Amino acid sequence: MDLEEQRTWGENHKALNEIILKPQEHYQAVQLFLSLHAWIHSSAVEQTDKPTLEDAILSNLDENTFRKYPVNLPNTKNSIAWHLWHITRIEDMTMNILVLNDQQVLYSENWFEKINTNFTHSGNEMSEEDIAELSSRINLESLIAYRTAVGKQTRKIVSTMTPGQLKEKVEKTRIKRLFDENAVTASANWLAEYWGKKSIAGLMLMPATRHIFLHLKKCIHIKERLDKRTNVTKN
Repeated sequence: MDLEEQRTWGENHKALNEIILKPQEHYQAVQLFLSLHAWIHSSAVEQTDKPTLEDAILSNLDENTFRKYPVNLPNTKNSIAWHLWHITRIEDMTMNILVLNDQQVLYSENWFEKINTNFTHSGNEMSEEDIAELSSRINLESLIAYRTAVGKQTRKIVSTMTPGQLKEKVEKTRIKRLFDENAVTASANWLAEYWGKKSIAGLMLMPATRHIFLHLKKCIHIKERLDKRTNVTKN
């Protein structure tokens, strides 16, 4: 994993934070967001040949590494499968319910059925048994395709935003939809309360960018640790 690219991404995210609420710099902020967002999805989202952080995770990712749970790292024990599913669900529900007030991508093109999981919520406050179940049965290929669909939809949403719109607060009726659609469970009520205090800009800065970045870094660490153990065993 290129640490210089990570550092640059972090600096650019900080720069976005500084201009995102300034209407006069709206279009610059949108372009910066799209650049940051592209690097935390597969290159298929932006349809470019430029490798991304997610590409590094998916490259030569085998089923055992994808599904391994628990992984027992200092900052996570969850599987790569769980992390990828979690960040995709968070992005889908925040951008399509809280920002757009429209249908989640999960329920278009039968993604829920294709992914092969019983869970529709964010994964916060999830039991160990449920994490193990999700990790063992979720369909990798469909999950990645769903991630791509969510990423493309986010880019469409942000690209249509107008100056001043990013200051708007999340409407309470949209927070209620999270529970009505089992996107957030009652035990994770704190998450809905946290989002309810955010503006659209706040959702772009965390669920749609930094939150993904942090979880993908964990996925990289998991992959590196498991690959290293596999190589040691082979030798």
